[in-house]
Amino acid sequence: MAEKVKKPQPKAGQPMAEKVRKSKREEAHIGTFSPKMVGLLADEVAKTIVRRLPPFRRPKKRKKAKKIENALFLDTSAIIDGRIFDIVNLGLFTGTFVALESILLELKHIADSQDTVKRERGRKGLELLEKLKKTRGVKFMVLSDSENGSESDDIKEVDEKLIYKTKNHKGKIITCDYNLEKKSNIGGVTAININTLATLLKIRAVPGEALHIKVLHKGKESTQGVGYLDDGTMIVVESGFGEVGKEIDVLVSRVIQTTAGRILFAKKI
Repeated sequence: MAEKVKKPQPKAGQPMAEKVRKSKREEAHIGTFSPKMVGLLADEVAKTIVRRLPPFRRPKKRKKAKKIENALFLDTSAIIDGRIFDIVNLGLFTGTFVALESILLELKHIADSQDTVKRERGRKGLELLEKLKKTRGVKFMVLSDSENGSESDDIKEVDEKLIYKTKNHKGKIITCDYNLEKKSNIGGVTAININTLATLLKIRAVPGEALHIKVLHKGKESTQGVGYLDDGTMIVVESGFGEVGKEIDVLVSRVIQTTAGRILFAKKI
């Protein structure tokens, strides 16, 4: 009779220890992921987070204002005065003539005025600007008052905006306004006053100089006659009341400077 082979019997407590080790191996197997799987999971998590975040917008870069070469900014007073356009035709100024939108708007208000004189001068100013724009060889442009985010957007007064724009473009202001001229100079901006320019170009008569004039009317004194030079300078002729309407030769005796300009006093030759 064959002997039965006896299977080795587990020792006491051995089955429980084996189960514990098996359970740990299974847990370790379940909790372990390959590097590729970890990478895929990380990508999905990142995409989910990004989708839930509010959209990110980059701030727009402010465009720098293009500098105007040799900018000459026209003031309303200079445009209405009109003499600047005659000077432009002589070719005395070189550069780009600039009119702000606020200046054009101010001109339009004057052109729409109920006052006949103001209305006529405003319309004449707009016509001269249109003519300047079409003049061959002359650079002219209209500049917008607003620049996105610029400090000038908060400036309401036309003169202040004109000074700011001129300074920003390193240009010059052309005006007939004495107060604007002084304010510009204080602010470090060069202002060319047409009235000052006209005064500098006046004929310089000196005592002892002989002139040929026409006596147009009587003076303050009953014995005086008054005439004018081509530049508008007044000449008071002593004992010239009887020469009204006549052309005579006079000799300058003295020159008086006033706030309104120079006055010449002369005697008949």
